[in-house]
Amino acid sequence: MSVAIAKQAGINAVTVAHDVIRKVEEMKGLTIPADVRVTVTRDYGETAQEKANELLWHLLIAVVAVVAFLGVALGPRPALVVSIAIPLTLALTLFTSMLIGYTINRVTLFALIFSIGILVDDAIVVVENTYRHLTLRLRSHRDASIHAVDEVGNPTILATFTVIAALLPMAFVSGLMGPYMRPIPVNASIAMFFSLLVAFVVIPWFCQTCYRPGAAVSGVDHERNEQSLTARLYRRLVSPLLTHPILAFVFLGGVAALLIGSCLLFYTHHVVVKMLPFDNKSEVQLVIDMPEGTTLEESARVTKALSEYVRTIPEVRDYQAYIGTASPFNFNGLVRHYYLREQPHEADIQINLMAKDQRAAQSHEVARRMRPHVQEIARRYGANVKIVEVPPGPPVLSVLVAEVYGPDYGRQLAVAREIRGVMESTPGVVDVDDVIEAEQAKYLFTVDRAKAALAGIPSEDIVNTLRMALEGTNVGLVHIPREKSPVQIMLRLPLTARTGLEHIGEIALRTKTGGLVPLSELLVVEHTIQEQAIYHKNQKPVVYVVADVGGPGAEQAESPVYGVQGVGKKLEGYQPAEGYQIEQYYASQPWSEDKIAIKWDGEWHITYETFRDMGIAFAVALLLIYLLIVGQFQSFLTPVIIMAPIPLTLIGILPGHWLTGSYFTATSMIGFIALAGIIVRNSILLVDFIQLQEEARIPLFEAVIKAGAIRTRPILLTAAALMVGAFVIILDPIFQGLAVSLLFSVGASTLLTLVVIPVLYFHMSGRRR
Repeated sequence: MSVAIAKQAGINAVTVAHDVIRKVEEMKGLTIPADVRVTVTRDYGETAQEKANELLWHLLIAVVAVVAFLGVALGPRPALVVSIAIPLTLALTLFTSMLIGYTINRVTLFALIFSIGILVDDAIVVVENTYRHLTLRLRSHRDASIHAVDEVGNPTILATFTVIAALLPMAFVSGLMGPYMRPIPVNASIAMFFSLLVAFVVIPWFCQTCYRPGAAVSGVDHERNEQSLTARLYRRLVSPLLTHPILAFVFLGGVAALLIGSCLLFYTHHVVVKMLPFDNKSEVQLVIDMPEGTTLEESARVTKALSEYVRTIPEVRDYQAYIGTASPFNFNGLVRHYYLREQPHEADIQINLMAKDQRAAQSHEVARRMRPHVQEIARRYGANVKIVEVPPGPPVLSVLVAEVYGPDYGRQLAVAREIRGVMESTPGVVDVDDVIEAEQAKYLFTVDRAKAALAGIPSEDIVNTLRMALEGTNVGLVHIPREKSPVQIMLRLPLTARTGLEHIGEIALRTKTGGLVPLSELLVVEHTIQEQAIYHKNQKPVVYVVADVGGPGAEQAESPVYGVQGVGKKLEGYQPAEGYQIEQYYASQPWSEDKIAIKWDGEWHITYETFRDMGIAFAVALLLIYLLIVGQFQSFLTPVIIMAPIPLTLIGILPGHWLTGSYFTATSMIGFIALAGIIVRNSILLVDFIQLQEEARIPLFEAVIKAGAIRTRPILLTAAALMVGAFVIILDPIFQGLAVSLLFSVGASTLLTLVVIPVLYFHMSGRRR
């Protein structure tokens, strides 16, 4: 017996699970007999607690790592001042998130971890510039602090709002993925806003406290000298690109070639696109489907054979088999309607794996290793067995879903069978199935009224006798001393006599004269085929063909994008009996049902929908960033220069995914969009300082060199802080794409920005003048 318990909305799952388990322990030996074994087969409260503790630990590591890095890079006092911004900003962000209605879950915690690296950017810029002016000693202590904040105030405000402009549009992504990922852009935007307030309100006061008037300030004098090593190296690198236009053109052409080469990794499938990567869960499910009409005993025999194999898997902790009844379903089963699986030909095995720290293989690796053996057993018994993993994100009916539409449902069924054959012959497509039911015999019993009248037997008596033989009829009660309630007496033929028609006709009915007439003399039996279910979607008849992706070979075999492409190419050469090519729809249902058509759904549809909406959000973000920069610099050309490095982030993102073997996922896309605001932030700091130098009547050449030399330090510090904060989530299966995007792209694109922006500004601005 299985007992499934769900929590109410707004209740802590950890508390509910703990209280339920404690109550069960108290019931042992009292309500639950001592010889009954109780096993907790699924505890999502424990899973939630484990995830929360792990992420809180990662959050602490990220904070300590960023503070330690700043201590090494800036010195103890500046690092102390900057570190003040982290707890203040996180506290304000959590408070605002609570007011919005968000709870502490995996996504909100990841949003905070993601924000660690960028919420110290404003504080780093303010502290570093204050430190520089105090070192120069050109003003008094108070005036130097005020002037330092004023010097970087406008570009820092603009840079912060560009990051918010890049993040916030992602909160409006629609579909199943939108609400799942929404806490990331919302919480990160809130954190950026509060980090700006802390940097301009709290950080200057702490600078006044830490840097006493007249106190010696050391540590960066040599770095702020125009003849320092950093300035000389930067001048030696950038000066030839500024003085020789051909050399600058060659350099920019090389950068463009790197960008094109990085994008080609998509085409060559070295970087694989997927909605979300496989998570490391503690459960796997085997869904068993026998042909309709299969007896419960035969389904049990197949399930037992599969269970015998499951017992040999070393990572398995325990398993439960459900035959002819629905198992407790999870979020995935809610969408796939597993709670309706109560027919004799349906069964499933719930496999619970050992804890993640007790096994070396991830759950997906275990499932992939199981598939060949499971399919071999399934073929032996004529069963269709699917290995179902718990999805890391929004669940779907199946990974690959082909919806067949057409003018005639019979033709839809025939085409669906042929499409299933195409899928089964496509490499990388596994666990193929459809909703077409096997033909089942149906017998219609019709009373021969003439013979019944001659025998003097009413038709009602014949129907009641037949119903009693097949379905059973309660004929009375029996009182058993040890039973609390009376027991119903049901009269029905034994199971062996109900499995065929040969014994039913032998049942005899007594006539009014006392004679006996067998049912075979009073009934006319007609053999037909039982009606099959007709599925509809949006009031259109549809036939579903479902499949999964996987199997040995390249990693792209496990992405539905390439599974759809592989099957789609084969279907391009397939023509039905009607003589026309089947049209394939990837985004919407066919408008007309006059012809056979296919609509691709499942994880592919969510992948398309999510990346489409993220692309729109990215376009909106670019527009907002452009308008913000235009308003600040009062120029239509300067924003183009400032935003030019945005595509350069792909030079780090895509090779990074290739080197680490990671999927390019929705979280990778979040990192790409966020990096647009972060890279623009660095460009704004450079261009703003160049214009400040020009206002001081410094020649453009010297202004560009000086801006790059002075702004290199804070730009590299903010980039390194972001990389340190992202490093702690590199091993997480779901958010690995985000970490890879930040780690590899921030370093590469930041270094390129320090060179590309001065070169573009010098040549484009100088040519315009």
